[in-house]
Amino acid sequence: MSNLTFLPVLWPLFTGIFLIFIAKKIKLQRWVSLFSSLIGIVISSFLVFSVHSQGILTLGVGSWEAPFGIVIVADMLASLLVLTTNIIGLAILLYSFHSIGEEREAHYYYPVFQFLLIGVNGAFLTGDLFNLFVFFEVMLMASYVLLVLGGTKIQLRESLKYIIVNVLSSSFFVIMVAYLYSVLGTLNMAQISQRIAEVNQPAILSVIAIGFLIVFGLKGAIFPLFQWLPGSYHAPPIPVMALFGALLTKVGIYSISRTYTLMFYHDQGFTHTFLAWLAILTILIGVIGALAYWDVKKIIIYNIIIAVGVIVFGISVMNEQALSGSILYIIHDMLIKAALFLLIGIMIKLTGSADLRKMGGLIKQYPALAWTFFVAAISLAGIPPFSGFAGKLLILLGAGKSGDYLGMAIVLLSSLMVLYSVMKIFIYGFWGTPRADYRPAAVPVNKMLIPAVILVAISVLYGVGTEAIYPFISQAVETLLNPDIYIKAVLKE
Repeated sequence: MSNLTFLPVLWPLFTGIFLIFIAKKIKLQRWVSLFSSLIGIVISSFLVFSVHSQGILTLGVGSWEAPFGIVIVADMLASLLVLTTNIIGLAILLYSFHSIGEEREAHYYYPVFQFLLIGVNGAFLTGDLFNLFVFFEVMLMASYVLLVLGGTKIQLRESLKYIIVNVLSSSFFVIMVAYLYSVLGTLNMAQISQRIAEVNQPAILSVIAIGFLIVFGLKGAIFPLFQWLPGSYHAPPIPVMALFGALLTKVGIYSISRTYTLMFYHDQGFTHTFLAWLAILTILIGVIGALAYWDVKKIIIYNIIIAVGVIVFGISVMNEQALSGSILYIIHDMLIKAALFLLIGIMIKLTGSADLRKMGGLIKQYPALAWTFFVAAISLAGIPPFSGFAGKLLILLGAGKSGDYLGMAIVLLSSLMVLYSVMKIFIYGFWGTPRADYRPAAVPVNKMLIPAVILVAISVLYGVGTEAIYPFISQAVETLLNPDIYIKAVLKE
């Protein structure tokens, strides 16, 4: 059963290698990619239920057991995120068939798509800090290719910024790993946690914790390390934008949650208070951006930053309710952000513009598109009973319990601003008089709408069925709040 733990990484690896050899056979690539994504969902679903019934699964690669060898660890948090990643991957893949263009498809789009999934799934499942760096690099190298694929001027310009930021971030990551190893003599996350507990996290380790926060904050786009994101995510085609917006920042957030609950949790008065203030500032910056722009891409991109702040704030509160809310919310946000990017992609295709002031009247010809967007919008804002509500409510309750009323108020007010920003898209994009220069004949709306509808439907079921899903969330939170569970499972103590 433990071999199942590494399958979410191995399966897209084998698929990506195979796809390289059929790079010129576009239709075959599509079918192989579709089949692989369906199998990936089956594998990750089985992994979730296996962890739920048996507890944390571990695999020592090459028969080298922890802490000496590379270890893959599937706890409930990692397993749920891997499943969500595979569902989103399938939806974006279906959308890509009708939107990415044959030129990009013929230049290794589908193999690189699989390699990105390797990096994301591997980052969620690794139990070794250096391997986290390795999977980050796999993910980033794939994202570099996807960002420049097509070679438009804006892509090339923004890719330079994106690559420079991430190269600097990766260099700093290696430096912080080296510092931590010099202090503790290990890179296995479970053993790091054990050794930090033995010395009760002295000041040098708190400084290293902030160093890792800088690294993961750059990946996750928290304040003040977010400046690269709006331009970089605005440049690529919609399927790539959806992939980046739904997955890449979440890997950074996951890394913060893992390190700040498993390893650096002893000096919360310093580390977690600092994290809370950054989260609050991240929310405020995201709100300003979401309200300021008329570009539909930029509005959703800045809503990514708002969500990052909300989730990180829940992590900083560090009690059962807030952590439960953060996990519920991160899964919700991955699903709904992917859906929103796909939906605005259809709007842009139909109107030929991302400027809301050049749109209008789409609801008359495309009511299914309009109402799917409406459901996604109110879900994003956290309107009950949709998927954003339960997670945000638990974060608010956790903040109230810990006495963090300022953060509680900021999160609550941000919900209203999020609602306003996405309703602005709905009102200006779908109501009013249709423009004469729309080009509906060139856009396969129904085919492009199907993956977005799937994601929105899953999101609705996720919100309505929160009570059924909560035992899985509770199991994930139990591991975060009790690092001994993780340590015993990995080190076999």
